[in-house]
Amino acid sequence: MATKVHTLRSLRVLPIRRYLSTTPNRASSASPSTQIFRDVPPLRQYRRSLLLSNRTVGLVPTMGALHEGHLSLVRQAAQENSDVFISVYVNPTQFGLNEDLDSYPQTWDADMAMLSTLDAELARTHGSGRISAVFAPTTKTMYPTLPPDSSLPGRGSFVTITPVGSLLEGASRPVFFRGVATVCMKLFNICTPDRVYFGQKDVQQTVVIRRMVRDFHLDTEVRIGPTRREPDGLAMSSRNVYLGARRRAVATVLSQALRRAEEQYVKGKRSRGDILWPANEHADRVAAEQEELVPGKRARFEVDYISLADPDTMEEIEEVDERRGAILSGAIKMMPVEEPQQGEDCGVGDGKIAVRLIDNIILKPVE
Repeated sequence: MATKVHTLRSLRVLPIRRYLSTTPNRASSASPSTQIFRDVPPLRQYRRSLLLSNRTVGLVPTMGALHEGHLSLVRQAAQENSDVFISVYVNPTQFGLNEDLDSYPQTWDADMAMLSTLDAELARTHGSGRISAVFAPTTKTMYPTLPPDSSLPGRGSFVTITPVGSLLEGASRPVFFRGVATVCMKLFNICTPDRVYFGQKDVQQTVVIRRMVRDFHLDTEVRIGPTRREPDGLAMSSRNVYLGARRRAVATVLSQALRRAEEQYVKGKRSRGDILWPANEHADRVAAEQEELVPGKRARFEVDYISLADPDTMEEIEEVDERRGAILSGAIKMMPVEEPQQGEDCGVGDGKIAVRLIDNIILKPVE
């Protein structure tokens, strides 16, 4: 449905739900109650009107390519706030110079259709908030002074959270958490949300964001939603569309490995070696099995890390403190498909793109 564009001044007297703002230069199927913003000033003015009406805002930051994991965060935000803002922006500064920025899936029409359906669902739910705004800025809007820079040390204005942002994912992707913290600081300043919502799948990201909010005295509450999984245990991710059937069948190796480590903790094991050896053994065995297959049948992968870390610092630990628990996490890279067969489902990108997958399990304190 086409969205009629008006200026802010011409709509001052209209009810909040009918107030429309500047839209993207693409047709949108968003719900009529959802306003789409590209620029900061109109969004800030709208946010101010909500504040004056004693309404609360929950922000769900995304890079688009929405899936059920994102929608679960929107539902959580709608339960806890009168209005939900969703940002849709593929942030270039969290991609390294040789990473998959150009091929990252961008599915605007499908995303807006999903949000429209979800907003209709929320409208039928008693006491639920609604999706009030989608913020879909341009890169010039988000980085107004200098073009975004993914080099190190880089040129521009950045937020760095160390040492937590330099470990694990940060060690493998040196600019990643600098980019995440920078864009989230911008989004929090623009939207001034009462609460922000992130998924547990990106557990190190949640630790970085919590640290940033605390250290910079940001007036928002960080809320974490559980990891959403496919029936076979694979954590939902926008990057899963790259996998195709062959790699998809093997990609569960990471969640399976972490479950084996979790079982050790549940059995009472507390030392690093006792907890992690079954995870490493499983990953090594599956990798060896794939290597034995002919190239046209196998799905090779590399393990980046399997970690047992402190829940606050993400630093590796040798013994789990039962009073605090720990974070099990891991990352693997599914290698490009070898010798694709005629008619084979190789996923988006025809199997040529290596796919990085992450996952984690929280080892809860023992009461």
